[in-house]
Amino acid sequence: MENAEFLRAKQLEELTGIPEATWRWWAHIGFGPESFKLSPRRRVWRRSTVLAWIAEREKLTRRGGTAA
Repeated sequence: MENAEFLRAKQLEELTGIPEATWRWWAHIGFGPESFKLSPRRRVWRRSTVLAWIAEREKLTRRGGTAA
Protein backbone atom coordinates (compact mmCIF):
# COMPACT_ATOMS: atom_id res chain seq x y z
CA MET A 1 0.00 0.00 0.00
CA GLU A 2 1.28 3.41 -0.87
CA ASN A 3 2.27 5.87 1.85
CA ALA A 4 -1.04 7.72 2.19
CA GLU A 5 -2.28 10.12 4.79
CA PHE A 6 -5.86 9.52 5.80
CA LEU A 7 -7.98 12.42 7.00
CA ARG A 8 -11.19 12.48 9.01
CA ALA A 9 -13.98 15.03 8.59
CA LYS A 10 -12.65 17.25 11.41
CA GLN A 11 -9.23 17.43 9.75
CA LEU A 12 -10.89 18.30 6.44
CA GLU A 13 -12.74 21.12 8.19
CA GLU A 14 -9.40 22.45 9.47
CA LEU A 15 -7.87 22.12 6.00
CA THR A 16 -10.69 23.70 3.99
CA GLY A 17 -12.99 25.59 6.35
CA ILE A 18 -15.92 23.44 5.18
CA PRO A 19 -17.76 22.08 8.27
CA GLU A 20 -17.14 18.45 9.14
CA ALA A 21 -20.89 17.77 9.01
CA THR A 22 -20.85 18.87 5.37
CA TRP A 23 -18.05 16.41 4.56
CA ARG A 24 -20.01 13.61 6.20
CA TRP A 25 -23.21 14.62 4.36
CA TRP A 26 -21.40 14.77 1.03
CA ALA A 27 -20.04 11.25 1.60
CA HIS A 28 -23.56 10.07 2.44
CA ILE A 29 -25.05 11.48 -0.79
CA GLY A 30 -22.09 10.53 -2.99
CA PHE A 31 -20.72 14.05 -3.59
CA GLY A 32 -17.18 15.23 -3.06
CA PRO A 33 -13.94 13.28 -3.08
CA GLU A 34 -14.04 9.53 -2.59
CA SER A 35 -13.96 8.28 0.97
CA PHE A 36 -14.24 4.92 2.67
CA LYS A 37 -14.79 3.38 6.08
CA LEU A 38 -11.87 1.90 7.99
CA SER A 39 -14.36 0.63 10.55
CA PRO A 40 -18.13 0.91 11.02
CA ARG A 41 -17.77 4.38 12.55
CA ARG A 42 -14.56 5.71 11.01
CA ARG A 43 -14.84 7.31 7.56
CA VAL A 44 -11.62 8.64 6.02
CA TRP A 45 -10.43 10.44 2.92
CA ARG A 46 -6.99 10.18 1.34
CA ARG A 47 -5.25 13.56 1.46
CA SER A 48 -4.09 13.13 -2.16
CA THR A 49 -7.67 12.42 -3.32
CA VAL A 50 -9.01 15.49 -1.50
CA LEU A 51 -6.32 17.78 -2.92
CA ALA A 52 -6.95 16.47 -6.44
CA TRP A 53 -10.71 17.03 -6.00
CA ILE A 54 -10.10 20.60 -4.78
CA ALA A 55 -7.85 21.29 -7.78
CA GLU A 56 -10.52 19.95 -10.13
CA ARG A 57 -13.21 22.10 -8.47
CA GLU A 58 -10.93 25.12 -8.86
CA LYS A 59 -10.36 24.34 -12.53
CA LEU A 60 -14.10 23.90 -13.19
CA THR A 61 -15.20 27.03 -11.38
CA ARG A 62 -12.34 29.49 -11.92
CA ARG A 63 -13.26 32.91 -13.26
CA GLY A 64 -11.10 35.44 -15.03
CA GLY A 65 -7.79 34.80 -16.71
CA THR A 66 -7.36 34.14 -20.38
CA ALA A 67 -9.43 31.87 -22.57
CA ALA A 68 -7.81 28.57 -23.47
